Amino acid sequence: MSASTYRAGLDKQPSEVAAMFDGVARRYDITNTVLSFGQDRLWRKATREALALTPDDVVLDLAAGTAVSTEELATSGARCVAADFSLGMLHAGSRRPVPKVAADALSLPFADDSFDAATISFGLRNVNDVDVALGELRRVLRPGGRLVICEFSTPVFSPFRTVYMEYLMKALPSVATRVSSNPDAYVYLAESIRAWPDQAALAQRLVDAGFAHVRWRNLTGGIAALHSGIA
Repeated sequence: MSASTYRAGLDKQPSEVAAMFDGVARRYDITNTVLSFGQDRLWRKATREALALTPDDVVLDLAAGTAVSTEELATSGARCVAADFSLGMLHAGSRRPVPKVAADALSLPFADDSFDAATISFGLRNVNDVDVALGELRRVLRPGGRLVICEFSTPVFSPFRTVYMEYLMKALPSVATRVSSNPDAYVYLAESIRAWPDQAALAQRLVDAGFAHVRWRNLTGGIAALHSGIA
């Protein structure tokens, strides 16, 4: 199967996930905007605001993809580093003027206490071992460093949740066929969202990883959520 039609499995083997994202890299940003009805821009802004960045901060944007999220973070004046394990995604974002590093979330190529803040947007769901990734994020944050996770979550209003799940499993793959360079990847996307823990369960994972002051805030009725904690 070629990379352009590659779909990773829910066991999330790193090589499969990387190959899948390589396959969607060319049209990734426009596809996300279409599928989210433009909410992706608002979610990026909310993530930046939640981090409360200053020009003195050094920030890790993990699973940064094409670095569109890193570019948003950089509007704060902070020094931002985009990291991702898909070389195709980093290449697709090569025009964005932020430092880019090939990095595996399970073994980050950074020293302990390297960053004042870190974020991972819509990427934690794709790692093979969430607890290891959270441990790595805590390791590279200085004591007191801030973590913000923006990730798909569980809509809180039951009728809306039912409609949303129908969209995920039926409409989303259909729309992706029209706009994505790899529609099969968005079948994986829908399945991985359905299998992902809800807000409270993810918050507990952060607590178990050693983060303090863990809290969350729903975005767009719980379609996505911002989780935050202090290292």
